[in-house]
Amino acid sequence: MYIISFRQSLAIFHPQYSFASSVYSNHFSHNLSASLNIISNNCIAYIIGTAIKIIDSFNIGKQKIKIIGFKRSVVTFLLELLEPLSLFLVLIRVLEQNCTCKNCRVYILYFEGHVLFTTLSLRTLKTLCIISCINSNSAAELHIKYVVFYHITLIILRCYFKDRLSLRLGLLMKTIGSTEESSWARFGSLLFWEVARVFCVFLVRNNERITGSIKARQPLKPEARTSRITRRQAAPKDFVCPVTGNIFDDPVTLETGQTYERKAIQEWIDRGNSTCPITRQKLDGAQLPKTNYVLKRLIASWREQNPSFAITQFDNQYQESDPNFNSMTRSVSPDSVIGQVNIDSSVVELRVAIKNLCMSEILKESEMAVLWIERFWHEADIKLDVQSILSKPPIINGFVEILFHSVDEGVLRATVFLLSELGYRDDGVVQTLTRVDSDVECVVALFKRGFLEAVVLVYLLRPSAMILIDMDIVDSLLSVLGVKEDELITMCIKPKSASLFLLGQILASAEESTLSGFMRGLVSEEVIGNIVTSLEAEWQEERLEAVGILLRFMQEDGHCRNVIADKAELAPVLESFFGATDDERFQIVYFLSELVKLNKRTFNEQVLHIIKDEGRFSTMHTLLVYLQTAPPEQCPIVAGLLLQLDILVEPRKTSIYREEAIGSLISCIKNTDSPAAQIAAAETIVALQGRFSHSGMPLARAFLLKSAGLDKKYKSILRKEKLHRSPSEEILEDEKAAEEWERKMAYVLVSHEFGLLFQALAEGLKSRYAELCSACFLSATWLVHMIDVLPDTGIRGTARLCLLKRFVSIFKSAKDTEDRALSMLALRCFIRDPDGLRDLKTSMKDILKGLRELKKSSSVAFEMLKVLSEGKDSSSDIWNHKELVQEDCSVNGEVLSILCSKDKIFSGHSDGTIKVWSSKGETLHFIQETRQHTKAVTSLAVSHLGDKLYSGSLDRTVMAWSIGNEWMQFEQVYDMKDQVNNLAVANSISCFIPQGPGIKVHSWNGASKLLNSKKSVKCLALVHGKLYCGCQDNSIQEIDLATGTLSIVQSNSRNFMSKINPIYALQVSDEQLHSVSSSVDGSTLKICSTSNYNMIGSLTSALEVRSMAISSGIIYLGCKGGIVEVWCRKKLERKETLQTGTSGKVLCMALNDEEEILLVGTADGKIQAWKLS
Repeated sequence: MYIISFRQSLAIFHPQYSFASSVYSNHFSHNLSASLNIISNNCIAYIIGTAIKIIDSFNIGKQKIKIIGFKRSVVTFLLELLEPLSLFLVLIRVLEQNCTCKNCRVYILYFEGHVLFTTLSLRTLKTLCIISCINSNSAAELHIKYVVFYHITLIILRCYFKDRLSLRLGLLMKTIGSTEESSWARFGSLLFWEVARVFCVFLVRNNERITGSIKARQPLKPEARTSRITRRQAAPKDFVCPVTGNIFDDPVTLETGQTYERKAIQEWIDRGNSTCPITRQKLDGAQLPKTNYVLKRLIASWREQNPSFAITQFDNQYQESDPNFNSMTRSVSPDSVIGQVNIDSSVVELRVAIKNLCMSEILKESEMAVLWIERFWHEADIKLDVQSILSKPPIINGFVEILFHSVDEGVLRATVFLLSELGYRDDGVVQTLTRVDSDVECVVALFKRGFLEAVVLVYLLRPSAMILIDMDIVDSLLSVLGVKEDELITMCIKPKSASLFLLGQILASAEESTLSGFMRGLVSEEVIGNIVTSLEAEWQEERLEAVGILLRFMQEDGHCRNVIADKAELAPVLESFFGATDDERFQIVYFLSELVKLNKRTFNEQVLHIIKDEGRFSTMHTLLVYLQTAPPEQCPIVAGLLLQLDILVEPRKTSIYREEAIGSLISCIKNTDSPAAQIAAAETIVALQGRFSHSGMPLARAFLLKSAGLDKKYKSILRKEKLHRSPSEEILEDEKAAEEWERKMAYVLVSHEFGLLFQALAEGLKSRYAELCSACFLSATWLVHMIDVLPDTGIRGTARLCLLKRFVSIFKSAKDTEDRALSMLALRCFIRDPDGLRDLKTSMKDILKGLRELKKSSSVAFEMLKVLSEGKDSSSDIWNHKELVQEDCSVNGEVLSILCSKDKIFSGHSDGTIKVWSSKGETLHFIQETRQHTKAVTSLAVSHLGDKLYSGSLDRTVMAWSIGNEWMQFEQVYDMKDQVNNLAVANSISCFIPQGPGIKVHSWNGASKLLNSKKSVKCLALVHGKLYCGCQDNSIQEIDLATGTLSIVQSNSRNFMSKINPIYALQVSDEQLHSVSSSVDGSTLKICSTSNYNMIGSLTSALEVRSMAISSGIIYLGCKGGIVEVWCRKKLERKETLQTGTSGKVLCMALNDEEEILLVGTADGKIQAWKLS
């Protein structure tokens, strides 16, 4: 009978440490009682003695190794030099003999966990820690000996029988802290009996296997023992083909740098592949390079040193090299025989599936392997082990081959699922996939083909935003967002979440010029609705990503904020504030502050109440705490939102939130070290006025201009934002709420520390940054203007001291009319105060001059002029027109139509000619002349964007022209099949008066219809989808083009001679309809409301009027004999008569955008320009 010595055990696992000593033999019984007899004190002493001799044989003490305490370099050296088994023994000896610490002799070393003794793999030896230092005494030495002997014995048992043992170390370690010799004696006794118990239990459980193992371990011949030892080694990785798993016989190195067996790579290419199996890079050709003789010679040299080595095939290679196969079988309890059998069976099947996936030439076998691996993945309880096995590059490449070649949807979904799960858990898988661009492109192509789950894998691969845009993936991402979650398979990351993250990556990283191409189509109600649902996601990162995307949407197209506010659930967003980073917190605050810029004040306050009241925590307290620590450039946004939440209650009550918010805004405006914070604070104050357009732009400037008497700018913004709505109960209620909000907000701002904000704004007006000056100027104007409607608390004096001189300076020096009007509005507040009038005396002359220049366009200027001149200002100089130039175009016949657009003037003539002029300065500069029409050009119209000109003619066509900076260019001709008079265009339609009765509405796509067919229409006007028709019988009708509804504005009338007086001119301005018709003594102009058709006023001219032009304060009437009458629009009084110097009647008139130049076209071919001076 034989017992294998410790030296033999060491040699079996570590052949480099085999010794030429004799084999110790003893009788070793095969039954339980004999085994128990062998485990005796003498046996333990024998084993320990053998171990000590082995340690001594290394002669470590003679090495020049210096250890002071714990040196990592020494441990690193030993880790690289020795295998774990010998390392443990050597370190004990090194530390015993070389420690230079004066207070200790020996260190106790403990290998983390007992994984080292289970797997005997150098990979698991990662952490070495010294857990205690023992003083030099006999008890400590005895303790060290026992610990060392105990671990050596365990190592021998584990090395020899190669199985897991369940050891109870807790019982043995209870006495470690004791230093009495009696305790160490008890420790030694416990050690002995524990080893005996473990060994006996092991023999009982594994009697048959141990018996066979002992027989197999009889004295071997040297060559046989060498063969077994050699098999435990692994061939160098560079010597093994990654495809076959065998050592190279004929290695060839491709241009990609990868080396393969010639037969294997040739077979790979013969199967139709044109890429490298590992890197997936494109191969230049099918011709293989010459043999890598350098590598082949190295392999031959290695074989000579290892003549008995035999590498296993693919499946055995994985079993030997990857401990996860073994750990899978060991993961069940030893008592569970059935469980062990099931695991062993699954492991075998997994090996077969992997082999088929990577090696099979039959696509069906590889597909079945994928489906089996997916099922195994779902059913296995040992995912970590399966993960390590499947994450190998050859297996990942096998999955990629399936993606390239399979057409089975189930297989493709399973492959995508497995790659996603593996990539989510192991970055190495992602690196393998991203090494070749074609792999990423393949995954993206699958995703775009409808495999929506592939979006998870695309997300894990982390392609750049530009790559995603170039691959045109946005539409596919949006389709995933619209799918219900229960329609998709369950994955490591929800496909909807992955799509959201990718969309957020595109919006955050792509350049603005690139985004502009698809952002318009991206922002839609359906897309917003799908993204809004992610605000309620369980995953906080998903909620924050949704916040970022919606914020980007609002910045790109502000009109969508109404949809977001209507659908968004804000409580989860508020709760996301906790646990978020500082940047994410600011993004939440920024999102909420942008969300409350709605065009309806009542809706705005509803959203503010939701923000204030919802959530598990106090939103106001959270914002207050954040405000105190936020960076300066973020403080204005936080303070603005906090202040809005605070004044939802009555503002007269004191509030710490309000004081902190306003104080922060003032501090930011004064912070000259941060211009960004200054500008943000000033713009925040402007936004606090509370009125916004449909796109979220503050309307403070427009409302102030309206208050200053410049209604045109205000109405222009309303038209642009499509806010021009007829008064209703809802609108009136909203306007009342807006006025109340404006009053409350202005009150809390100006009342803070007795007008301290005025001082800050005055400092901001001195800044060299134009953007800051503009925002401070607007804020100051608004607050000073509001002083008149606020309770008198003495704030007017503070505002006068801080801002009066600045407003006077701006009024005197500003070249922009709007800026002068705004400063005038602020000065009006001060002239009502005696102290203000006194301070204005030194600048009174310049102020009066400026007011005289503004009074023709602003009623406020006229009123202020009266106040400052004590009511003696005459109105005789209000209307003063100066003739600029007259152009003779008689060679082209009558001037039938004239039009102004931006800085250009267009005229249409009776011979079909169109002329283009520029109105720079006080002269007309001829630019272009074209004659595409064959008959008279009766009318001209410009698109609402001002980029196209439409010309209507008696030749039955309408031509479209593109307007450039200098020239206009012909684009398209439309056949109207009837003569075109009085052309009007809007969006996709045109309206004109045909040769017969009615009005034709023509769509640019070719469809047309006839409206008001029973009337002979003389003139028309098209405003906001409403068509107004002036008829031959003196009647006027309104037609709603959207519904086709016809309403009577004015019925037909006859005079006592039964003569019909046609409507010659019709124009709508400021919700008032102006119409001119003949009368007994000349002509009559009637003004009625477009909302209820009630008469507002009328005037009578002694001349025959044939054309009309209306500005904000003047009505121009073109008459026969080349005369233009100028009437005051407000008082309906004639103020001036302009003589054109011709006898021809005035056929057409137009005003430029600034209403400063009047253009007149006459029947004798003259074009005349007049300027208001």
